[in-house]
Amino acid sequence: MAEDKSDIDVDDDFETDNEAPETVDPVEPIVSKTNLTKRRLIDNMLEERRLKRQISEYDFDL
Repeated sequence: MAEDKSDIDVDDDFETDNEAPETVDPVEPIVSKTNLTKRRLIDNMLEERRLKRQISEYDFDL
């Protein structure tokens, strides 16, 4: 039995909860930021179209 306990391998590669992850994906925040920027541009263009349509349909001879 004493020999069986000495044959146990210990893995040193495990992570505990208090350790920070070694690899962080820096691409994700950049992609989400560009997607948000694109979405805001599209929203602004659609709002501008909507306002132009409202102005063209507005009856100025009230």
